[in-house]
Amino acid sequence: MNDLDPLASFAALLTSEGRALLHEVRGTEPAQELAVATRLRRDHPVGLVSAVLGQARLRQRAVAKFGAADAARMFFTPNGVEQSTRASVAAYRAARFQALGVRSVADLCCGIGGDAIALARAGIRVLAVDRDPLTAAVARANAEALGLEGLIEVREADVTEVDTAGYDAVFVDPGRRGGRGRIFDPEGYSPPLSWAVQAARKAPLAALKIAPGIPHEAVPAEAGAEWISDSGDVKEAVLWFGTGEASSVRATLLPGARTLLGRGLPDPQVRPVGRFLYEPDGAVIRAHLVAEAAEELDGGGLVDETIAYITADSATATPYATAYEITDQLPFGVKKLKTLLREREVGILTVKKRGSAVEPEELRRKVKPRGPHSATVFLTRVQGAPTMLLGHPVTASGA
Repeated sequence: MNDLDPLASFAALLTSEGRALLHEVRGTEPAQELAVATRLRRDHPVGLVSAVLGQARLRQRAVAKFGAADAARMFFTPNGVEQSTRASVAAYRAARFQALGVRSVADLCCGIGGDAIALARAGIRVLAVDRDPLTAAVARANAEALGLEGLIEVREADVTEVDTAGYDAVFVDPGRRGGRGRIFDPEGYSPPLSWAVQAARKAPLAALKIAPGIPHEAVPAEAGAEWISDSGDVKEAVLWFGTGEASSVRATLLPGARTLLGRGLPDPQVRPVGRFLYEPDGAVIRAHLVAEAAEELDGGGLVDETIAYITADSATATPYATAYEITDQLPFGVKKLKTLLREREVGILTVKKRGSAVEPEELRRKVKPRGPHSATVFLTRVQGAPTMLLGHPVTASGA
């Protein structure tokens, strides 16, 4: 984008000349950019060529979140690619809104429109609001590019001044990044979480997207809290209002929308390491539902009262944790591990840690794994003692 006039630079992309150039540079590799730019500048404005190539790079980055088909048609800003909701997560949330009977949503702090797109595709009418002129223009262009302008109204405005009366639900995704990077204090969000909570309380139904690291004590009593992961990566937490599930806690794992509900279980007992070790999904850990995950296992208990690793004597298939068969347990020591790996001819070593200060890459350099076999080593504590557990993932057929 042209830093001197980003709105004009973006508007140029929407012209017939800009769209033709976007199509022409699709698939341009970084190593080809200079040659392509030099060629295009012979017949097109320098600023437009720069904007087109910048947009092409953003579209390539966006494929991971939006898929190749949508990313190739949509428009992005650098912050939009970074902060937008992954399409699979947005689609899940839209489906939940739909199941709750929602037909219209005020999407506040809509960004480039990722959530608005998912809501519209679920047949929900959306008012998408963002105060940044460029971001609002990009959201509007995305609605049009995907043929959803009939369901999405984009409004450039301060969300704190928008009247949401008449909408079935409110969705708020406050900005959680500032000039110095990620903001961890919910009151530092833009707008602050306290404002978003008040807006949610006024709506018939509402969902607030927040950082997954939010302290549980910061969740309002009338809200239900949901932590969401996608393919094992924790993506966000959501506070739901008006669903009749006050103070509920859930962990949702995508793909597949497998949901583990909190039942207020006490922490599992600490027990000796059994034949199998279970690593709970990050959403399960963030939601403090390790006890609920352990209850699904036969004799499941913790290896340490402060560590979220579950152990059991038998393998049980569960979507909420990854199972490993443990072959060796030994006190922490680099020389001991190096000797064991050499004996087992382990050349591919996966290092996982919980409750250990050792960095995986540092350990991998020290033990210098060599050989045709693979293994996973867990650096953790077992009943308070620094311990190494060596094993391998359990296949679906082995669980």
